[in-house]
Amino acid sequence: MTSTPPTNIQMVDLRTQYEAMQEEVDQAVLEVIRGGAFINGPAVKDFQSGLENYLGCKHVIPCANGTDALQIALMALGLKPGDEVIVPAFTYVASAEVIALLGLSPVMVDVDPFTFNVTAELIEPAITPRTRAIIPVHLFGQSCDMEPIRRLAERHDLRIVEDNAQAIGAAYTFSDGRVGRTGTLGDIGCTSFYPSKNLGAYGDGGAINTDDDALAARLRTVANHGQNRRYYHDVVGCNSRLDSVQAAILNCKLPRLDDYNASRQSAARYYDQQLAGIEGLLPPARLPSSTHVYHQYTLRVTDGRRDALQQYLQEAGIPSMIYYPVPLYDQGAFRGTAANKIDFLPVTDTLCKEVISLPMHSELDEATQQYICDRVRSFFGSK
Repeated sequence: MTSTPPTNIQMVDLRTQYEAMQEEVDQAVLEVIRGGAFINGPAVKDFQSGLENYLGCKHVIPCANGTDALQIALMALGLKPGDEVIVPAFTYVASAEVIALLGLSPVMVDVDPFTFNVTAELIEPAITPRTRAIIPVHLFGQSCDMEPIRRLAERHDLRIVEDNAQAIGAAYTFSDGRVGRTGTLGDIGCTSFYPSKNLGAYGDGGAINTDDDALAARLRTVANHGQNRRYYHDVVGCNSRLDSVQAAILNCKLPRLDDYNASRQSAARYYDQQLAGIEGLLPPARLPSSTHVYHQYTLRVTDGRRDALQQYLQEAGIPSMIYYPVPLYDQGAFRGTAANKIDFLPVTDTLCKEVISLPMHSELDEATQQYICDRVRSFFGSK
């Protein structure tokens, strides 16, 4: 029997999350406004310190957004035009966009069909004498298998810049039992605080982190117009800052991040149980070495009916999203321009035709999920 439709189902429910801490957030924002320190004020310094403690890293450099974080990371590495950077073809455009923007050459590689992430085995054949860096993207909330990627990077003297925009809070376990947070597993970690992220601001925001003292100094210089002292510009940099209002909001939310992620994990388990065993529908895979914080709950529809399912859900008042409908190498901005000149990667091509993401956020209630799952089962003729 199909459950009663809830009203106004959201892909991400930011309003309810805010209402649960409204007084604290309002007070924090008012303190910034009354204090007048809107740029690099105490709230930013507090957030920087708090995120360093949370990640267990030495240096956090707050910045304006996650795309800036990636760009600043590559700039700080001192790469030269024509240097190659390996990036997955199945990801958001920002991961490759910054490579091309800096005159570097994006080398796009395929991903694992179940975790949706790049692996060392897929990266290695793409390494050439011009390769300088790898950008592993921890897609949808789960870490790439970083231990083999690290070994590969060490063998070829490559830098690792982690795109951690979707997986903040995920933990990766090495074969010797050591555990590290995503974003701290390479040379530089980059994240985004876009409002819909697991740790989201109420506007744009981002951060870069590293344990390398010299690299941290370069990152700070690049992010601040290339200057260490005011009006003395040692390198060409950019202007990228996290403003104090957003930092104040993030200070309220950071202590709740693990709880937010636990709520997402609980919602994912419910989806798993309710949607198990449906022919033509594959649930998200879990890498044994990584926790999954479910920035997205992404299924594969393997019988060619993905778009029909999305239309069916829409008619039932259920939002869904397709991340991502077009491979990076087939985007107009990159078509024929990637260094490896690829025009087809089989897994990426298949995923772009099969993936669909259901509503996922920390405020999902069981009644809403039951309705969603009932409609999905109904579409597939499953009871």
